[in-house]
Amino acid sequence: MEDASAAAIIDARGTVTGWSEGARRLTGYPAEEAVGRSVRELLAEDVPPEALSARSGTVMVRHHDGYLVGLRVTASAVTGRDGAPEGFVITAEPPGSAETSLAGKAFQQASMSMSVFDTDQRYLRLNDAACHVMGVPEETLLGRHFPETVEEAEHSQGFNWHLRHVVETGRPLRYESYTGAPALNREHAWVTEMWPVRDHSGELLGTALAAFDSTEQYWARQRLALLNEAAAAIGTTLDVVRTAEELIGVVVPRFADFASVDLFDWVLGAEESPAVPTDDIVLRRVAHGSVTEGTPEAAVHLGEVDAYPSFSPIARAMREGRAIVSQAGEPSFMRWVAERNTRAPQGSPYRQGVHSMMAVPLRARGTTLGVAVAVRIRQVDDYAADDAVFAEELASRAAVCVDNARRFARERTTALALQHSLLPRGLPGQAAVQVAHRYLPSGSAAGIGGDWFDVIPLSGSRVALVVGDVVGHGIPSSATMGRLVTAVRTLADVDLPPDELLTHLDDLVTHLASDDDGDEVAELGATCLYAVYDPVTRRLNLAAAGHPAPALVLPDGSARLIPMSAGPPLGVGGLPFEATELQLPEGSVVALYTDGLIEDRDRDVDHATDELCRALTAPADSLDALCDTVLKAVLPEEPSDDVALLLARTRALGADRVATWDVPPDPAHVAATRQAATEQLTAWGLDETAFVTELVVSELVTNAIRYGAEPIQLRLIRDQALICEVSDGSSTSPHLRRAHQDDEGGRGLLLVAQLTQRWGSRQTTRGKTIWCEQSLTPLF
Repeated sequence: MEDASAAAIIDARGTVTGWSEGARRLTGYPAEEAVGRSVRELLAEDVPPEALSARSGTVMVRHHDGYLVGLRVTASAVTGRDGAPEGFVITAEPPGSAETSLAGKAFQQASMSMSVFDTDQRYLRLNDAACHVMGVPEETLLGRHFPETVEEAEHSQGFNWHLRHVVETGRPLRYESYTGAPALNREHAWVTEMWPVRDHSGELLGTALAAFDSTEQYWARQRLALLNEAAAAIGTTLDVVRTAEELIGVVVPRFADFASVDLFDWVLGAEESPAVPTDDIVLRRVAHGSVTEGTPEAAVHLGEVDAYPSFSPIARAMREGRAIVSQAGEPSFMRWVAERNTRAPQGSPYRQGVHSMMAVPLRARGTTLGVAVAVRIRQVDDYAADDAVFAEELASRAAVCVDNARRFARERTTALALQHSLLPRGLPGQAAVQVAHRYLPSGSAAGIGGDWFDVIPLSGSRVALVVGDVVGHGIPSSATMGRLVTAVRTLADVDLPPDELLTHLDDLVTHLASDDDGDEVAELGATCLYAVYDPVTRRLNLAAAGHPAPALVLPDGSARLIPMSAGPPLGVGGLPFEATELQLPEGSVVALYTDGLIEDRDRDVDHATDELCRALTAPADSLDALCDTVLKAVLPEEPSDDVALLLARTRALGADRVATWDVPPDPAHVAATRQAATEQLTAWGLDETAFVTELVVSELVTNAIRYGAEPIQLRLIRDQALICEVSDGSSTSPHLRRAHQDDEGGRGLLLVAQLTQRWGSRQTTRGKTIWCEQSLTPLF
């Protein structure tokens, strides 16, 4: 049978009786060594049952040199005259020849790379996909040790280690890797299943593997991981430029070798968004990055403006509102690269090899904010459709963060402008106190708070000192602050005591919250400290609604907090407020502040309060200088909340500027009282005011005697204005009315209102006080 290809004859007992030259070439056994031997001695393992029943299949034969050879065999029965089988003719196909069995064809044509090794990691069988990956035909690899067929690299050593591990443990394993292959020009991701191959007795014969090219799935996972990373890395601050820099940090170097972010100028300001231009688009470079240190590829420096022509991928992306991918060889791409080289020729060497770019518009809430550009130079893969989808998703997330930062900056600017418009700009001169103040808006992401302060002149040369803080931040907080500022000024004009004023203010806050149009009551609350200082009596009367107690610095240099009840915050409702009264020596400094000065998550309140008291005793040339000293000593470098600080140094009106008379409840004493007031004006050198003062004193004292109750008292105060006060024991407040022609009275208060600069009444603990003021400023 020397002329036959690969064939053998086996008798009914399984003994080889014929052996062809082709069989010798496949197995290495010459005919003299094969004939007469049992076929089982030539097999490396038992024939699988399915192959026996089908009389075809793959069998493992041990080569004459000791390694295993996988042969596709077919058995044909040889029968005698009586039809009984007398043996078989076995034909074998060498590796690489066309498969004839269905199972063999499935193995050979499988889309994944499949190989079979013996226990020494020598190739026994490869399918077409495996040969494609290795770049050589099956015959070149059969019988060769795996390390001999690949380059000596870390991934090859790892692959061989896993093959040995399967042989050593006898257990299958799953192996994932991202490596190259001899016949592939780029790295691929692989999922490799390895399992041991055994005979019917369980003896290990070799190792089989199937490797699935999972590169697309790998990059999909990488893009998903990058998106997850971007969610945490982009938008950590409410700063537009910092957000753009974070986007660059995410995409370089894993997605791009160079990337840039350009924005419209209005995004960096507080203006509204204009329409997207249809011709050349002018953008400002806010961030860029590169795998090369210094980003030499950039044709536009940070902060510079660049006009992108309509043909450019950047302009197309912004007009069409989608990612535009351009590759080397396309006219628009080559024109764009040439334009970049013309603008910045010094960066041309670093742009050599650029082969793919993508421009993605940054759109949020239907508005285009700018564009992000990604360029590949060193990475071999061009941008594809999946990359464009990923880039649009990433750009969408980044654009929302940029827009949030822009809206925050705009809202902060608006809230700050609103708040500054509500805070007192220039405080009028006061005889009662000398004041200095500071307001520091917070730079935190929470936005501008609702801190405020005020100095309100009251009747009788008194002054109200107010400081408060609205819960929350932003424009709603500033708007609520505006309501409370107006309410406090209105209630102060009524001249209510501090505790009663806070009670009315608490009702207002409660009503504001309950008037919310939403399904639930709005969360609205505030704290407030209201203090009234009288320079005549040198008494300070104050009450707090959930607000920190003020600090007091006496003329001897000692400093302490004023002991008082903090009271419930405004908006709680139903709880009383307690007033505290103390007499102050002239020259005392009262420090009112909001909680942002002393409260912080990283600071102890008691320690901060001690620092405040120490800072208030530091030498200072003025109250303004003392404000700066306090803020520098007490505040951290980056306060987490707004801070309002109001310092007031008390003054006193001595007996030489105040005159008081007790008036008997008899109309006959009106003339004497009027005369006494006139003489006092002469002593003060205010004769020019005598005529009006006589009329005012006559009307007010007469009304007190006629309609009021004992005791009745007249007081003149010489301050920046001449103040006339008449007090009586009745709590009935007077009011203006228009007298008819036949009325005998009713014109007194109208006359007072016409002759004086302003007038009013206030309730006291013993009744009421009617007061009026005359300006002492010369008319000419």
